[in-house]
Amino acid sequence: MSIFVDENTKVIYQGLTGSQGSYYAKLNAEYGTQVVAGTHPKKAGTNVDGVPVYASVAEAKAATGATATCIFIPAPGVQGAVLEAAEAGIEFVVAITEGVPAHDEAYFFNKLQAEYPNTRLLGPNCPGIISPGKCNIGITAGHIAKAGGPVGIVSRSGTLTYQALYELKQKDIGVTTCVGIGGDPVPGTSFIDCLAAFEADPETKAIMMIGEIGGSAEEEAAEYIKHNMSKPVSSYIAGVTAPPGKKMGHAGAIVSGGKGTAKAKMEALEDAGVRVGQNPTEAGELMADIVSEL
Repeated sequence: MSIFVDENTKVIYQGLTGSQGSYYAKLNAEYGTQVVAGTHPKKAGTNVDGVPVYASVAEAKAATGATATCIFIPAPGVQGAVLEAAEAGIEFVVAITEGVPAHDEAYFFNKLQAEYPNTRLLGPNCPGIISPGKCNIGITAGHIAKAGGPVGIVSRSGTLTYQALYELKQKDIGVTTCVGIGGDPVPGTSFIDCLAAFEADPETKAIMMIGEIGGSAEEEAAEYIKHNMSKPVSSYIAGVTAPPGKKMGHAGAIVSGGKGTAKAKMEALEDAGVRVGQNPTEAGELMADIVSEL
């Protein structure tokens, strides 16, 4: 199985008429994803590569039965786009856009929690999600992912998401689902959300978790793994050599007050029984060892 999305997931592209939205919607459709609609209030009735454009998410959902959206809206409009999707009853919202203001993220994250608990948000500032051979929503290159399981991947880093997929494909190891949760301070979906979903998925036999410096998400995930996971996990934490007090790449990747270091995260994961690699390739090798033991 896969988690969150599969071959039956119908997707609306908010921002389909823009250059990035149209480009990735076409790639995702060619991969096999059911790209059923786009939205633009001033371009309703038109189409992009044969995909119909509606004035709103609600209209697109009513016409197509879509349950997911992918947001390629400029940062200032992401808050409105997320809430529009939630108000329309969309179950899974993938926000690719980077540069969304942190206060906007905090606002719509909390509003979803309070008023739209049936809507799951992935991102913002993430590569999206791919269930190889079934569905690809976002900007991940489908050809680097091998289908068939038994490994689930969750990653904060987009680039390392791709490398994790490639490392496993090079070892002929398939993936059930790969989730890029994004590196912003307020991610809509957490490591723990994904770990719990992978634990419940009978076809996912092991999990590869890619983290990075900053925040406490990895330590919290380690605590969850220690007390709630029966499936083996391998991991890599980026940023071992990062200097304290400097933001490294992601808005959430900043070490402050002695907290959020790669060393602390690695120690917490190792204490939870996770096999931690010193680089992405080693993490892939450790996962290959795990798979050989299954």
